[in-house]
Amino acid sequence: MAKVLEGLYYSESHEFVKVEGDFGFIGITDYAQNALGNVVYVDMPEVDDEVTAGEEFGAVESVKAASDLMSPVSGTVVEINEALEDQPELVNEDPYANWIIKVEMSDKAELDNLMDAKAYEEFTA
Repeated sequence: MAKVLEGLYYSESHEFVKVEGDFGFIGITDYAQNALGNVVYVDMPEVDDEVTAGEEFGAVESVKAASDLMSPVSGTVVEINEALEDQPELVNEDPYANWIIKVEMSDKAELDNLMDAKAYEEFTA
């Protein structure tokens, strides 16, 4: 059973958002990294890029497959997780600690369209 953390928001495309104030830390869920297998590359946007809820912002590549990353919220990228450039496998080790991008959210109401931990557990069951 994949690990699902309370207090995060989850999308149907298996990204999570950890909210701190007006910022959202976006990454892939434990379920997603399990499905992908060993991650070998993470394609990330640039700082100051705009992301839009429901649209692609990058990709995660594993030895088995490549998967587009879909942003669960809209906003401006304020930080990327540079550690993933040299160590993409960190996503496999702890996907919730190794978020991919930090976004200044433009519309926090978009969080209402996402699942809580209980709903995501049911979705992936």
